[in-house]
Amino acid sequence: SRAGMALSVLVILLLAMLYEAIKMGKAVLLRRALLALPRSLSWELLAEPEEGGTGPAQGRWFRYHIGQTLFHVVQVVLGYMVMLAVMSYNAWIFLGAIAGSTLGYFV
Repeated sequence: SRAGMALSVLVILLLAMLYEAIKMGKAVLLRRALLALPRSLSWELLAEPEEGGTGPAQGRWFRYHIGQTLFHVVQVVLGYMVMLAVMSYNAWIFLGAIAGSTLGYFV
């Protein structure tokens, strides 16, 4: 039906917009994670924490890393969902995915 197709296109458009928003959220989170690290902290100190516990910079870095991982998982799942919808070879669904991606990047 026409209403079902319109709803499907709208859902794909919104999923594509959400995909782009999450992609930008990952970039913002990465920038915050890099700014949270002290400038004198080396990679070796992050990879091998000192005995007796972790420092505050290591804890913040780990929380940001967990957040980035969760964002990545959601982004991959949404990307595959949009890809599967596009693979239905429906022109309207394809245009909805393109429009959603464009609007999501623009916003």
